[in-house]
Amino acid sequence: MRLFLIICSLLLTVTLPAQPINRKALVERHVVTNTSFDSLGALSVGNGRFAFTVDITGLQSFPEAYEMGIPLGTQSEWGWHSFLDTAGYRLEETFKAYNQGGRKVAYAIQWPEEGRKHAAANWFRANPHRLQLGNVGFLLLKENGAPAGLNDLQNITQQLNPWTGFITSKFTIEGVPVAVITAAHPDIDAIAASVESPLLAEGRLQVFLQFPYPTGEWTDAGTTYTHAEQHTSLLIPQTANTAVIQRKLDTTQYSVTLAWNGKVAVHTKEPYYFLLQPNSGSNQFSFSCTFSSRKPAVTPSFKQTMSSSKKGWQQFWQSGGAIDFSGSTDPRAAELERRIVLSQYLTRIQCAGSFPPQETGLTYNSWFGKPHLEMHWWHGVHYALWGRPQLLQNTLGWYKHAAAEAKALAARQAFDGIRWQKMTDHDGREGPSSIGAFLIWQQPHFIYFAELMYRSNPTAATLNQYKDLLFATADFMASYACFDSAKGRSILGPALIPAQERFKPEETINPTFELAYWHWALQTAQQWRLRLKMPRDRKWDAVLQKLSPLPVQDGVYLATESALDSYTRKEFMTDHPAVLGALGMLPHMSITDTAAMRRTFDLIWEKWHWPETWGWDFPMTAMTATRLGMPGRAIDALLMDVTTNTFLRNGHNYQDSRLRLYLPGNGGLLAAIAMMVAGYDGATDSLPGLPKNGQWKVRWEGLKKMP
Repeated sequence: MRLFLIICSLLLTVTLPAQPINRKALVERHVVTNTSFDSLGALSVGNGRFAFTVDITGLQSFPEAYEMGIPLGTQSEWGWHSFLDTAGYRLEETFKAYNQGGRKVAYAIQWPEEGRKHAAANWFRANPHRLQLGNVGFLLLKENGAPAGLNDLQNITQQLNPWTGFITSKFTIEGVPVAVITAAHPDIDAIAASVESPLLAEGRLQVFLQFPYPTGEWTDAGTTYTHAEQHTSLLIPQTANTAVIQRKLDTTQYSVTLAWNGKVAVHTKEPYYFLLQPNSGSNQFSFSCTFSSRKPAVTPSFKQTMSSSKKGWQQFWQSGGAIDFSGSTDPRAAELERRIVLSQYLTRIQCAGSFPPQETGLTYNSWFGKPHLEMHWWHGVHYALWGRPQLLQNTLGWYKHAAAEAKALAARQAFDGIRWQKMTDHDGREGPSSIGAFLIWQQPHFIYFAELMYRSNPTAATLNQYKDLLFATADFMASYACFDSAKGRSILGPALIPAQERFKPEETINPTFELAYWHWALQTAQQWRLRLKMPRDRKWDAVLQKLSPLPVQDGVYLATESALDSYTRKEFMTDHPAVLGALGMLPHMSITDTAAMRRTFDLIWEKWHWPETWGWDFPMTAMTATRLGMPGRAIDALLMDVTTNTFLRNGHNYQDSRLRLYLPGNGGLLAAIAMMVAGYDGATDSLPGLPKNGQWKVRWEGLKKMP
């Protein structure tokens, strides 16, 4: 009898074959609700290429109150700006030569000393930068005519329904109710809002458009309303119900098109501040606002935007995968389900465009708004695992666009093929960095992405679509590995900084994760040649045969071969525990010893300084635990109580005062949980990442195995 009860308990943890998941009920269990002002509680709508973030009024009425929280951003993938270069800087001025393989290789770095090199590096890091396109908010007037502030808003109830993409906001001012609905169009960079309030008929509720000027700083919340002489905004009425504002900042131009119902007076109050004043005497008003690099031909109405938003989001949620933890008795299950649902929403509106996203998406600038290609794995892999490979495919076309710059970078450093940049802009131009210039773990990502696309559609057409860039990626990897005659093997570095950014480029060789990734990627590239009926590449094979083994000391994997004492030094037990990625992110290979990785995992689990980690470190750790057959540890890692693993009410992964949102944490969570539920190549257990203790009741559908 006892054995029978144990078996029954274990069965509760496996997949339950039942009716299809009620996806609407699943998603709407996690409607986001705000009942008071919280600078970290801002909500967003968007379409993957454009996002619009609102405060508790449903628009961007109080942007300065949120600038140190989740800023009220309006950003698009096309909106970029550069200050005029009056000094004539050249990227070559940022170069510094490092010894690599017995020769000098030039890297674009940040020069710490004041002077021309320092100024040039700062210029290229900051330009171009992503642009905050403008604020659209309410001017709310009290009965005495004074502008209402946040403290004047009472009886606040705001909700984001991810099932429809609607944000509904309700509040009162001096007892007078205001109700707002906000949405974004799924195909056009447009938002629309409807407001109902007696304040409209009294002339006490108006809509403003306010345009900030970029700061050019590392971060930009879009709240600098000065420098009016450096940007122009020209209001051009079109019809009785439309108007266009043409914007110009240096060489950047774009337009904002407004459309509304009823009678509205449009005024220019300041060079960068405009007012829409409804004067039809009605308690209802709706409008739409489209941002475009060109004047749009059509601006959708509020009704059209709402209808399109609802249809688009329902199509999204009904496609791909779903995980339902309802009925689980582990107290963490509901929170994990919430994070999963909201992470899908946030990555869909912030990271599903035609370019690799920045780490703060389309909300506010970090690293000047530039994408980091090593983070693209964490932004994008989950789309394929969740049965939505087209959303990953959207961003892969950028690599073809950026290939010329990547090829030029490799050629400049006398390597073969193409070298994918770390810190780049929308055109693939490299930004100088004393860390990023030496990272290499972004290089194999394109091969990983292409392999995921092939798994989703294993045809000759897929092979031919990606083969040229994949082979050029592998060519660089083979030429980067340098044969050391004294050691009798090929090594990676120096000059190199691994994913765990705690090591000096001049000293570092053979980081464990990067070595494993090099092995897997070159082997996979050879497999692509065989699929295409092509012979194996001899250079790639020569590197594979001679590439250094993963470095081990005292039975555990080292962070790098050049850091023999790394586990005894506190400064090396922080940042990313990237050594775990050699198994967690990659399929098991013969070069990886599972027993050694288990010992490494146990040591890191006990001794790592987890407060000094990043949002994607927890999913990576969970994936490694899953492949090691430790589902309890996988769940513990995914839900570890550490500040950088905080998921705010709106679903954003909070890091610190600089990075109040961090989308690699959201994408990493989705990748990890897909693997923990659907498994991975070679997994012999169902639900390999969930404890078999009877406390997890799991229903899932539409997920794909991780390689």
